[in-house]
Amino acid sequence: VFAYDNQTPGGSMGRYTHLTLDEREEIMLLRHEGRSNADIARATGRDKATISREIKRNSFQVGRGRCYRASTAQRAYESRRLSCVRPRLLDDGELAGLVRRLIVEERWSPEQVAGRIGLERPELAVSASTIYRAINGRRLDPPDLESTRRGIKARLRHKGKRRHRKGGPEERRGKIPGTRPIGERPAEVEERSRLGDWEGDTVVGRGAGACLVTLVDRRSGLLAGGRAGSHTKRDVAKVETEALSGRPETRTITLDRGMEFADFEKVEAATGAVCYFALPHHPWQRGSNENTNGLIREYFPKGTDFANVSDGQVQAVYDAINHRPRKRHGYRTPWEVHHSTVLHLLENSSCEIKIVTHFFRISGANTREQRLL
Repeated sequence: VFAYDNQTPGGSMGRYTHLTLDEREEIMLLRHEGRSNADIARATGRDKATISREIKRNSFQVGRGRCYRASTAQRAYESRRLSCVRPRLLDDGELAGLVRRLIVEERWSPEQVAGRIGLERPELAVSASTIYRAINGRRLDPPDLESTRRGIKARLRHKGKRRHRKGGPEERRGKIPGTRPIGERPAEVEERSRLGDWEGDTVVGRGAGACLVTLVDRRSGLLAGGRAGSHTKRDVAKVETEALSGRPETRTITLDRGMEFADFEKVEAATGAVCYFALPHHPWQRGSNENTNGLIREYFPKGTDFANVSDGQVQAVYDAINHRPRKRHGYRTPWEVHHSTVLHLLENSSCEIKIVTHFFRISGANTREQRLL
């Protein structure tokens, strides 16, 4: 039963509410005293019509009269409330079974399922959002997947992983306190008009062990850094400091937001650089660094265990990349641009190839990668 609270002095009705169990108990006691509906309405602060409907709906026949009991009325009210809830589309066994089969057996996406059902079985039409809600609520999990961590999500293309919301992606790797956003970086850095503005990242290997620290100068493309013993902030900061502390031209470093760069303040103190951080999941804000990491992967494919790679082998690859001609520099190398010098690479090419070929013989890379030099 719906009811209004006490009417306001001006005659307008108050907030629209349901009768509570306490109010029903008061109604029961007042009726036991033989009070009229009007008296009960005044005593409870409810409208007379509300009291009348409540007694008529929730009383029951006893002999020649009718009895009103608060607990019975409350149970009847709660039962009616449950029956008023709109059934969910995927509570229907036929539709839920069809959706489950198409996702699990046919590997269709929720969008494909919803679209095809609307085309072939419009009487069973269901939206992709409804299917996603059922998946997230674990209401479509088949018996063999009910005990798994992801359930039917594991059958989706992206395994139920979070999608970035509109308005900007989420950063889920943890927050580094005290960071400077890339928007505060000087305009000269964006123009690539000077040396000493670096971009930093790591190249990870197998597991959570050793990794490579890559620092790329935005102007010249020179690659600096080296191998870190682990992916921890301490070891990564140590490599950064060793790579840049002897470079007086260093001005800024634009870093990825990984927690391995959480010791950036120690790097600033040791090198004099100012660190800025790119936005989450915006690799193009460190485009030079990302492209260079791609070159490194030609030598160290994904899954390489850097614990089995020596510092000398890493440096050989860094040197090879720094001596590769770049079209944007008129086919001069990053080393030549950064150090304002000219090398005679063709004259020394046999020596260079011999050194790097020896490296690949140790690391087991293929001959196609040797020819890339």
